[in-house]
Amino acid sequence: MAAPSGAASCEDFAEFQELLRVMRTIDDRIVHELNTTIPTASFVGKVDPGQTCKQLYQSLMDAHTNRERIIKNCISQTSSVVKTLKEEREKSHDDIALLKQLRKEQTKLKLMQSELNVEEVVNDRSWKVFNERCRIHYKPPKSQ
Repeated sequence: MAAPSGAASCEDFAEFQELLRVMRTIDDRIVHELNTTIPTASFVGKVDPGQTCKQLYQSLMDAHTNRERIIKNCISQTSSVVKTLKEEREKSHDDIALLKQLRKEQTKLKLMQSELNVEEVVNDRSWKVFNERCRIHYKPPKSQ
């Protein structure tokens, strides 16, 4: 399954979460990926573990960067909506529908911000597994 292009809909939080779930597939399957692609000592001549680890490293970096970009973009969009609704609310204090919409958007914003924490946990777990299996085969650039 190809990773989504990243055209995230920030309007619907459930859709946003589903997009992230699909995009996190590489992280969910990293142990399986490493077990099937990094050879044990007896099979080391059949596969180049350095190249395999390098490709996996690049895939992880791309996935993590794309997800972070999408999350931050949606946080920014939703923050703008909240700001606009707050400004409208200042002008019409008695509008209950506006207040409900503002609360809904504020809740969505908090949920999106919590996805950054989830992302950090997912990324940390993936890097830990990657480093355990690939550290002797591939040394990533120092930027990570």
